[in-house]
Amino acid sequence: MTRALPPYTRAARLPELLARRIVILDGAMGTMIQRYRLGEADFRHAALADHPRDLKGNNDLLVLTRPDVIAEIHGQYLDAGADIIETNTFGATAIAQEDYGLAHLAREMNVAAARIARQEADRRATPDSPRFVAGALGPTPRTASISPDVNDPGARNVTFDELRDAYREQAEGLLEGGVDMFLVETIFDTLNAKAAIFALDELMEDTGERLPVIISGTVTDASGRILSGQTVGAFWHSVRHARPLAIGLNCALGATLMRPYIEELSRLAEDTFVSCYPNAGLPNPMSETGFDETPEITGGLLEDFARSGFLNIAGGCCGTTPAHIAEIARRLGTYRPRSRRDPLLTHLVSAAA
Repeated sequence: MTRALPPYTRAARLPELLARRIVILDGAMGTMIQRYRLGEADFRHAALADHPRDLKGNNDLLVLTRPDVIAEIHGQYLDAGADIIETNTFGATAIAQEDYGLAHLAREMNVAAARIARQEADRRATPDSPRFVAGALGPTPRTASISPDVNDPGARNVTFDELRDAYREQAEGLLEGGVDMFLVETIFDTLNAKAAIFALDELMEDTGERLPVIISGTVTDASGRILSGQTVGAFWHSVRHARPLAIGLNCALGATLMRPYIEELSRLAEDTFVSCYPNAGLPNPMSETGFDETPEITGGLLEDFARSGFLNIAGGCCGTTPAHIAEIARRLGTYRPRSRRDPLLTHLVSAAA
């Protein structure tokens, strides 16, 4: 694997940038893909012409069959003001791709997705405005701590080792393609996240390339817990050993319902940065994006978070578009980022205690 500029060199600029201003993440990929009204043929190329399963809806596959669409979406988010774009790899693990009979293409998808995002980011990067690529690792459709059978609470359809192996393969592809950091996102099962973190740590130990990791959980309802049962505080304490560059919340709830949980996380995670990229409100099939909030509403809600000192990274999840990201970037540009305690100092204080 060769690169003109190693990812750890680019990523070294991130902590300074995060301390200076709120960094903008991109918005929803799936929402944007829907706008293209793609058909089954768009999810196939010559090698998949006779594949026996329907492939429409396998958005991760588009990095191989319609890379022009994915590149264009990345470009729209970058032009809207995103500093960080996510690779189109939310479901690009062998475990997730088994549903389509395409587990053998998982690594190829991740390499391609990272290269597409890298090319678009590099086209727009300047010395004063670096652009970064985050390799997205989604939750997978199988969970290590939640039973798939309501009649058998002890049942499991995946093991920790299987998850680790799938995440390791995905991360290897993302690293080869040139990402600057890894983003373990939309976490609703902490044990799945731990498998991803373990795989990343093994990979970086083996390669010597120590990239930043961002961890983002998903609060699924008003109880303030992720689906596997942890509160936001318990979730943070379960993953803080990974010393992530940032910890945050995304998806599920709009910013209005997410506010108390991002406030709590901002208070608890003293020695790391905090990210937040909510949905554009709640689902609304009558709206253009399928969600309630206009860019002005989402931007205003995240502006309140910034004003309150909760944020270092802000963006959007389901239902958000380049217009949402442009509005978020415009509104948050005048606010100072949340301050964090120096992690080395925190570590020394904890050791002394």
